[in-house]
Amino acid sequence: MKTSVSYKTVNSSIQVKKKKQWGKLAPYFFIAPWIAGLLLFTLGPLLYSLVISFFDWPIVGERKFVGFDNYVTMFTDDPLFWHSLWVTVKFALLFVPLNIILSLLLAILLNKNLKGSSLFRTFFYVPSVISGVALAMIWAWVYNGDYGILNYLLSLVGIQGPDWLNKQGWAMIAMVIASLWGQGTMMLIFLAGLKNIPQELYEAAEIDGSGKIYSFFKITLPLLTPTLLFNLITTIISAFQQLTLALVLTGGGPLQSTYFYAMYVYENAFKYFKMGYSSANAWIMFLIVLFLTLLVFKSSSAWVYYENEVKNENA
Repeated sequence: MKTSVSYKTVNSSIQVKKKKQWGKLAPYFFIAPWIAGLLLFTLGPLLYSLVISFFDWPIVGERKFVGFDNYVTMFTDDPLFWHSLWVTVKFALLFVPLNIILSLLLAILLNKNLKGSSLFRTFFYVPSVISGVALAMIWAWVYNGDYGILNYLLSLVGIQGPDWLNKQGWAMIAMVIASLWGQGTMMLIFLAGLKNIPQELYEAAEIDGSGKIYSFFKITLPLLTPTLLFNLITTIISAFQQLTLALVLTGGGPLQSTYFYAMYVYENAFKYFKMGYSSANAWIMFLIVLFLTLLVFKSSSAWVYYENEVKNENA
């Protein structure tokens, strides 16, 4: 009798241990698809591109190890590298601040509890879910010099619109305007940050006689700096990855005035079939974006305000 009882006790304890072990392993089974996707579609291709960047790697033909020759050629014997990089920097200098300011202004307007604000929120966000090619085709119609709606609207007020996509001075401006059209995601992120600011702070400022402008610069903007940091980094990355609009609208023209760095990488890979050289180009882009991101993070200690840190210091 005692033996059967002890056997049941041991058996039940073994089952409990097995359940605990399976319970510990269960989370790993749930994240296994994500890990597989990371290894197969992100980390694996990333490391593979690093390897082939040291090769003369045509799509068809013999592959030859060349060491750092691809990188040396890029910096010393390829004017398109410096030209495309400079075009991208000019685009980023225009696009990044304008995108941040426009997204923030729209978020502030939508943060007002006005009638129909949810409808406008949807209206402003819709362009963000349109595919890049479809968006480019829409803007090709808008910018058309002969029958484009933009020049038609300008003609109504007596202004003769330029040939936006075929004039060197206007093509970059056209790219910036078209890129600003898809800022709905960033607008919603700013809106979420505004919703998290306590209303008591505004009420206290109003009691003290502070105006709207003072409240914006002393309350809204400081408490929104963590959100601003995130949006700034993502916008910089987006600016350096700009490809679809220029590829569809201008093809890098006119006179390579919209020949972005991403197009330079794309053409080396899929037009000239120099996969090794293109991988080296892509890694230089990665290092540039990484440097800019680290620079923004390094400077964030001087301008990003974290409320919890201040509370901890006061405690």
